[in-house]
Amino acid sequence: MSWNALFRRNSIIFNVRQRNYASKAAIKEVSRPNRWKSVIGLEVHAQILTASKLFSGAEVAFSSPINGCVSLFDASIPGTLPVLNRKCVELGVRTALALGCTINPVSMFDRKHYFYADLPAGYQITQQRAPLARGGLLTFPVFIPGVTRKPYYKSARLLQLQLEQDSGKSLHDPVERKSLVDLNRAGVPLMELVFEPDLETGEEAAALVKELILILTRLGSCSCRMEEGALRVDANISVHKENTALGTRTEVKNIGSVRAVAQAVEFEIERQIGILDDGGRIFNETRAWDATGKRTIAMRDKEVVQDYRFMPEPNLPPLHVNVVEGECDAENVVDAVQIGANLPELPEETRKQLVEVHNLTPEMAIILVNDMTLHGHFRSILDEPGKMRSPKTVANCLVNELLTILNKNKLDIEQCRISSAHLAEVVDMFDGNIINPYLARLILQEALDQEGAESPTVIAQRNDWLMITDLARIEPLCRDVIEKNPKVVEKYRKGKEKMLFALAGEIAKATDQKVDMAKAVDLLKKMLKS
Repeated sequence: MSWNALFRRNSIIFNVRQRNYASKAAIKEVSRPNRWKSVIGLEVHAQILTASKLFSGAEVAFSSPINGCVSLFDASIPGTLPVLNRKCVELGVRTALALGCTINPVSMFDRKHYFYADLPAGYQITQQRAPLARGGLLTFPVFIPGVTRKPYYKSARLLQLQLEQDSGKSLHDPVERKSLVDLNRAGVPLMELVFEPDLETGEEAAALVKELILILTRLGSCSCRMEEGALRVDANISVHKENTALGTRTEVKNIGSVRAVAQAVEFEIERQIGILDDGGRIFNETRAWDATGKRTIAMRDKEVVQDYRFMPEPNLPPLHVNVVEGECDAENVVDAVQIGANLPELPEETRKQLVEVHNLTPEMAIILVNDMTLHGHFRSILDEPGKMRSPKTVANCLVNELLTILNKNKLDIEQCRISSAHLAEVVDMFDGNIINPYLARLILQEALDQEGAESPTVIAQRNDWLMITDLARIEPLCRDVIEKNPKVVEKYRKGKEKMLFALAGEIAKATDQKVDMAKAVDLLKKMLKS
């Protein structure tokens, strides 16, 4: 293995360890006794990205003043009627088609009754009997560097996709001992995506949610800002022994981040196994995820379908969607055929392109595509007019150098102020043999500290962070290290070839790792033969 290849391999290992994608939960998943089988199904509520609500003209805006986005219908004032938002239907159809669903030509709305203070009507308008779409399939990669040796693909069947309205929000004031209601979210349009229980681990659940976020974002059907409640996950979890019937399930409600999905699912699996191992019993209940305590906590007994007293919504007619080419009245009916013809490139198609066209490894393609900002940098650098750059060099620089520095500083890539243009400079310096990985990280660290104020070229020149490539400068360094290490030289000449890298390491140390190691090693070999 050449010195530069060794340097690159160690760089990748260091980066994987530093990024620490492998959570404790993932390690438990690998080591869990085979006698227990876990079964996980997800329900995802995605807020449809529209300017107004599902059945009213009230604005949808995060962080608006309390009760500032409420229509008379949202407040359930008598005499008000729902009017379906066409854009919500179009985005719902767009999402369903991207997930391989079959669109129902005629779907229906239902009333789901329950009595919360933040649900003024006493029921939610949803789709239970005849949803917008059924029968999709989501196939996604599961890759945990440091735990899974290679990526593997998992598939989860989508039972149905339905449209429904959100409820309001209760605000509890412990000082005044009062509960108040904010109806800004009441009536906000949602897509509920109900997945079959096809998952087995917390990391698979998190990977599904991550892939869904990538798809919805590309489709423009949801912002997927989980910190704003735009995407919420409910997980149904049970455990059973191999070759036995499925166990009693619990539902963990409103999980608010991708990482929390893995943590909540894994905690609940271990909790159930612990109870069953001790001879206890699992109850069908709804639980909440305590992100601070990293545990699930009991909320209430699990409702059943009968508790909701579903009934047809009398104020909304059947929803018609055209699914046959050439048979659409565009003014009155949403055309699924036209929507399906204009779907964007989906994440898995992008991964295949990176592997097949740009010859990247599947692992590298997954890392790039799974982070939209990182992939944006990759495309900007690679597609710059008038530049011919190696896709592998660009990808390696972003994944192995940039992400390592960001992880060292405990920053997400969204917080990085280094522009694509400046990152392209680092790639060009790399490709031109002006810097090595060690110097690239020094340059990126200073660029990060300056928030991109100076270009990488200026930083490198000012700090003399440039590789020593001139043989006239490398030769005396090689001669000096040979003279100072006679025992190592003797061992090498007796056949211990690894001693060559020990000598090269001394040269790297003497030059603060700035020397071109490929040239230094070649020169050392020649000098040691003479």
